[in-house]
Parts: sequence; C-alpha cells; structure tokens
Amino acid sequence: MLSSLVRAGSGTGRLRPRHDPSIAERIAASAATTTGAALRTEDFPQWLEGRRRAHRFTVDRIPFRELDGWSFDDTNGNLVHRSGRFFSVEGLHVTRDEGPHREWYQPIIKQPEVGILGILVKEFDGVLHFLMQAKMEPGNRNLLQLSPTVQATRSNYTKVHKGADVKYIEYFTRPGRGRIIADALQSEHGSWFFHKSNRNMIVEAVGDVPLDDDFCWLTLGQIGELLHRDNVVNMDSRTVLACAPFPDDGGDALLSDTELVSWFTAERSRHEVRAERIPLRELPDWVRGESTIDQEQGRYFRVVAVSVEAGSREVTGWTQPLFEPLGLGVTAFLTRRIGGVPHVLVHARVEGGFLDTVELGPTVQYTPDNYGHLTGEDRPPFLDLVLGADPARIIYEAVHSEEGGRFLNAESRYLLVEADDEQAPLDPPAGFQWVTPAQLTSLVRHGHYVNVQARTLLACLNARAVRS
Repeated sequence: MLSSLVRAGSGTGRLRPRHDPSIAERIAASAATTTGAALRTEDFPQWLEGRRRAHRFTVDRIPFRELDGWSFDDTNGNLVHRSGRFFSVEGLHVTRDEGPHREWYQPIIKQPEVGILGILVKEFDGVLHFLMQAKMEPGNRNLLQLSPTVQATRSNYTKVHKGADVKYIEYFTRPGRGRIIADALQSEHGSWFFHKSNRNMIVEAVGDVPLDDDFCWLTLGQIGELLHRDNVVNMDSRTVLACAPFPDDGGDALLSDTELVSWFTAERSRHEVRAERIPLRELPDWVRGESTIDQEQGRYFRVVAVSVEAGSREVTGWTQPLFEPLGLGVTAFLTRRIGGVPHVLVHARVEGGFLDTVELGPTVQYTPDNYGHLTGEDRPPFLDLVLGADPARIIYEAVHSEEGGRFLNAESRYLLVEADDEQAPLDPPAGFQWVTPAQLTSLVRHGHYVNVQARTLLACLNARAVRS
C-alpha cells in the first residue's frame, strides 16, 4: 500500500518537520523566567485592583421568578433560556457497574456548543509572554480573576446576546493571524456538565498586538508564581496552560507510553456506565423551592439564580442560574520519585457527564463534607491520607475557583503531597496508576484523556509553581 502511494505521489507541496522542538523549549524558557518585560509580578496585585476599581461588579441572589429570559419548561420542568441557546439545567440518571455508589440522580448543565478558551503569546526580549485578561465571572467569590485572552462560548462570540465584540477573537478564528502552538478539545467538569467540551488553544501572534486596558503580558514563570495565590488564576486559564507543550526527553517511567495507554483503554473498556438525561421535574431526592433546587439531605450542590452587573463584559447586565457546591473541595495528586523520576498517582475516574466514560483525574477529587457520614472502606481511597498529610510533605497548596461562569463559590483546595511506599505502593489499587508529568503533558495534546482538575495540577507542575 505504501509503495503504491509513493508511486502515485508526485505532488510539489512543501514538506515540513512533523514536530518543532523549539516551541516546547521556548515555553520552558518562559516558565523559567519570573521577570516580565511589561509588568512586574510584585506590581500585579495593584494592577488587578486597578481593573477592579475601573468597573462596576455586583452579583445578587434572586428567586427563580426574577430570572429574565429563563423559565422552567411546562412540559419537563427543565430550566431553559427563551432563545434556546446558552445552556439548560436538566436531570441526569446515572448507573454504573461498580463502586459504593452505583446509581444516582442529579441536575446537570447541558451546553452543547463548543466554546473557545485561548491564550495569545508573543515574544518580548526573546521570551514568550502570555496575554492574560482580568475577567469578571459571577460565580467567583472575589469576582475578578486572571483569565485567558479569550474565554467565550459560541453564543458569546457569534453575538447571540447582541453584546460587544469578544476582544482578540480573530486570532483564534481567522487563519493566518498566528501560529498555533496547542489546540485540543477538552472536557469540563463531568460532575456538573453533560458532554461539555471547549477548544483549548495557544496561538503565537504574528505582528503587533494592541493592548487593551483589561489585559496584561506575563511570562509563564510569572503565572507560576501567581498560581501560589488563592483565587487569582481562573480555571479556564489553568486548563489552557496545561495544554502547552514542554520538552520531553523520552526519559524513563514506571510504565511505557504504550503500556499507559493500554491500561487507560482497559479502564475505559471495563466500566459500564449509563448516563441518561431525564426531565428535571422527575428527579427523586431533589426539591425545587422559590430560590433553590436542593438535594433532600443537604449534600453535593444546589441550583440557584443570580442577577449580575459587570461593566467590563460584552453584556453589562443579565440574570442566570448557577450551580453552588456545598463545601470546599479537596483535589490532590500523591507524588513519588520512582527510580529518581517524579511520578503522580492518577485515578481513572468515572463521572456522569463525561463524553467517554472515564478520564484521568487526580488521586483525590472530593468534597469531604459529602463523605463525613461514611467510615472504613466506604471512604474514598487516599482521601484521609491527603486530609491528614504532614505539612512537610505538601509541596504545593492553593485554593482555586472552578468555572465561575456556571458555578457559584465553587472552590477546591489543590495539593501535591509526597507519599512513601507504605502510603502509596507502586502497585496501587484498581483504577489508579503512576505516571510522569511528561506523560500527562503528552496525553493532554488529545481531548478527553485528562480531566479539568488534573489539568490544573499539571499546569502548576509545568509552570514551576511546585516546590522541588
């Protein structure tokens, strides 16, 4: 077959290398540079506060009846927008073949459109800088955080809401405006979204880039320093940064890349998960009130409604539903050096909203308050080890917000915790496996392999935010 293709192929198209290692080397050089050409890291808090003062931001809880353009459908009880766009809140029924929780019902966000999360990069003084935005999201506890250059749903950038243009969107939608460094469809939170994906992009700009007041240029090393601070770098930035290529010397690992992919494929194959959308009004154990939809036992999360004013957004005022988790999440990788090589313990995690059943998540990804009533083997694996970790073994810790456009006050304590052989053996429980950060970075080039929480921790590792 190959020989026939060779004989038939007489085209004159210009060939180019399949891989350009210089891109990863330039990204790594930016991660190693903590002094920016435009804004000093120590001046960043003042700059962010200045952007906060420049605009009016308010978020108020309201009863469902005060939602403008949103209503509960008379037929199925789903919470929908009159345009038929944006997103809807529906019901989900999940069954699985193993685990302590094999069946559950919950509200879920259905948002079929694919958004763009994109970061523009450009060299200054020979170092790549990342164009970051001070963006208000109604669900963020502190409202204003550092977001990608572009963070927009398709409804946003096609102007379904009839708002202002999305700044810099042309670099990500028009060919020839830049050099693509990374581009992959990645999942969002599988516990709260049904089959939701966003296009995660990094594009190197060609030519001069005008700088808007709400944007700043930072090296990846500067962003790594900001990742040590609570609620500064938002979730959308973290997922895009995780997609950045890094040098891979093809060094040793506990599993070869082929063995790792085979193990993951087997994990996907062995799980039987059925996730069926059902009418919101048919959810058992969930109660709709005037202002909230709550789980009867007061666990997990609730659905609420808010009214928003935001002077810096494409639309300056609106109302919308939000999911509000109950309690602070804990998200952690256990880490070990195996043969001198750093590894992290991933979990092949089942979530009802995943497009393909299983994605690689952190070792621990739970809200402890939801499991306080459980004891012994019913407790999630490694949760108590992380909760009781010796501070000397914690090599990274910060509280980060989850997606502030759909979730209210959704925060997790992100950690990397060193473990020993007794705590986390080389032969871990079923569903867990040791991988290197370089192997995760390679997998993130492809969509729906690494979940959004694990991508946050990978971004921290690659941006050198982790204490060595």
